[in-house]
Amino acid sequence: MTDFDYDFVVIGGGPAGRRAAIQASKLGKTVAIVDDQKKIGGVSVHTGTLPSKTIRESVLSVTGWRDQYFKSGRQRSGPDVTRDSISSRLSTTLGDEVEVIDSQLSRNNIETLKGRAKFAGPNKLSVSQSVQGKTTTYTVTAEKFLIAVGTKPYRPKHIPFNGSTIVDSDSIAANMPMPKSIVVVGGGVIGLEYATIFSTLEIPVTVVEARENILEFIDRDIIANFTHQLSERGISLRLGRSIKTIDVDKNGNPQVELDDGRQLRSEMLLFTAGRVGAVDKLGLEKIGIEPDSRGRLTVDPETLQTSQSHIYAAGDIIGFPALASTSMEQGRLAACHAFGHPIKSSEHSFPLGIYSIPEIASIGMSEDEARSKGMQVEIGIARFQETSRGHILGNCKGLLKCIFDLNDRKLLGVHIVGEGATELIHIGQAVLNLNGGIDYLSGTVFNFPTLAEAYKVAALDAYNRMPQTRLRA
Repeated sequence: MTDFDYDFVVIGGGPAGRRAAIQASKLGKTVAIVDDQKKIGGVSVHTGTLPSKTIRESVLSVTGWRDQYFKSGRQRSGPDVTRDSISSRLSTTLGDEVEVIDSQLSRNNIETLKGRAKFAGPNKLSVSQSVQGKTTTYTVTAEKFLIAVGTKPYRPKHIPFNGSTIVDSDSIAANMPMPKSIVVVGGGVIGLEYATIFSTLEIPVTVVEARENILEFIDRDIIANFTHQLSERGISLRLGRSIKTIDVDKNGNPQVELDDGRQLRSEMLLFTAGRVGAVDKLGLEKIGIEPDSRGRLTVDPETLQTSQSHIYAAGDIIGFPALASTSMEQGRLAACHAFGHPIKSSEHSFPLGIYSIPEIASIGMSEDEARSKGMQVEIGIARFQETSRGHILGNCKGLLKCIFDLNDRKLLGVHIVGEGATELIHIGQAVLNLNGGIDYLSGTVFNFPTLAEAYKVAALDAYNRMPQTRLRA
């Protein structure tokens, strides 16, 4: 048997990498994480998930957005106060998260190797570290590897990024700007999260999306409600439109021409039309692994193995759904398979959460998906204005939608738009994955007053419209 420095080396310290490393350690393996950032955590901690959600929470707090229903006029803070509040909250939140991660890795005897990893052979990495302008390189060997390097913003050459008025999402996370107006290119998750954050600051926002619809993987009733709320707030959606040219005026402000000839002017442009895998310097050509055109890696969906059986990949680098929550589970499953630990294949649905303002959350089938499969379904709708808690919070524009199978009365999917959606979805997750349905939701007792009561309202809404032959005593 060949001796290696480690049983398992993980490249990347994000959610997938950390969870895989901890799982392998708990299986009694020697583990190291190679990470080239100053602090551990990956994109999730430093430029992606946590920064954008922390910025969101800061903006909601500073602007008093949640209380707007009860105010004749919204209290506004100046841009300096808002920026200082965001900066302080970001620094505290991310600092605390890094401490927690460092503690977890230390408790599990996981070694962190600072530097940039590059494959030098099937079981060998070269790790380069720069300190005070001097670069040192050393070699690390392992029996198994996990690639969990994540993604970075897609930056096409024809977009004149300048780091100040034409930026990507990493730039926003690093230094939250306060422009007088902004154009967001890309109507995906990241683009809409930041578009609604800026709108909450009463900054005029235009979203340009090449597709005819936003968030096509979300139930259409939810998107209709969400789109209506965006329109009420003055967010302009240019759907089915692409960028023809982007220029800058003498002040450096972007000037955009769309493919239909429309001209858009703003103080800032945020480009969020996609991300690419951060694999360009990994030396994949030396081990026979070829990424796709967006730098993503193909894996066996059951085992998470790449074309090289001892090398696994997990997280954003393997594509949809590219969520921190699912990335963690992918990392754990990869480590379990790598070292022969029995894995029970899970067919359970996982929740999607979009931290726009308002939030969107989803689990299970959409209505269109269920009907396309020929299923007979009944739909239950609950509006937050139908709950006492919604009135107390002033949160009356939210919507919860449940989809039930008419034949066995089981819950097939839950879709929510409104504040608290990403928390509420877990009730639906539990009921769905435990094969519950309309009888449980309509008969159970929820705390009063809560937004969770919307589940009962939705179940009763569906129950009242079911054919009498389908009802039970």
